[in-house]
Amino acid sequence: MRLFTFGYGFSAQALARRLRAKGWEIAASYRRPEDADRLAAEGVEPVHVADAAKLSAVLADVRAVLVSAPPTAEGCPALAALAPAIARAGAFPDWIGYLSTTGVYGDRRGGWVFETGRLAAQSVEGARRVRAERDWWEMGRGMGLTVAAFRLPGIYGPGRSTFDRLREGRARRITSPGHVFSRIHVDDLAAGLEASILRPRAGAAYNLCDDLPCPNSEVVAYAAQLLGLPVPPEIALADVRLPPAAMRFYAESKRVSNALAKAELGWRPIYPTYREGLQAVLEAGG
Repeated sequence: MRLFTFGYGFSAQALARRLRAKGWEIAASYRRPEDADRLAAEGVEPVHVADAAKLSAVLADVRAVLVSAPPTAEGCPALAALAPAIARAGAFPDWIGYLSTTGVYGDRRGGWVFETGRLAAQSVEGARRVRAERDWWEMGRGMGLTVAAFRLPGIYGPGRSTFDRLREGRARRITSPGHVFSRIHVDDLAAGLEASILRPRAGAAYNLCDDLPCPNSEVVAYAAQLLGLPVPPEIALADVRLPPAAMRFYAESKRVSNALAKAELGWRPIYPTYREGLQAVLEAGG
């Protein structure tokens, strides 16, 4: 069995590790020459995004395709490259997973969001994700492919967590009344993707997140305690100047439900809250 990933970042690597341990072969796209060497060193077959013949050859023999590259103003770059490559290959993967974001829901003032709820993206990035989801589903229907979208909150894990900011002295406990958000450990994300591969449903959308939406200041305080560092003082959002990306984060407050993924996929997060997740990251040397 083979997995092809368009984009080979934090999330794609986690799924690749999980499936490789079960005997899967992995291929991934790249753009820069140095990335080809890095992929090959990790036992991943590198495929240049502009090599149409190689893309078709690889896609002729894959069970699953993961798309983790973000969309641009022109749309999803993976869709533009993979749709014709799949058509040329004449052999269709059993599953295509598109990594989206809970930003498609916009701000819900701390309320719960479900996959069946309205999409109300408030940022350009969120709107592009809405468009990309719809484009992928439309392509799937037209070509008879099983496409699922995964709406993801903040992703953390070894090498990418609050610990890094605390150690570097960059962590701040910014407070905004009523602001909550969801998160997911990268290994739980990979487990959710594998569960969907095993139970594919065309046109599916799943929220993958842990069970405890909460303020970011709470997470920072707990991480500092685990490291034995002083807990940073709280700072009101109105008293700090943040870059646009950070301001967009605080402009949206919602609690994301993972009930559908649990019910349909039989998936359960190993790290149901940030507490278990951060403890695992620390034990892994993160």
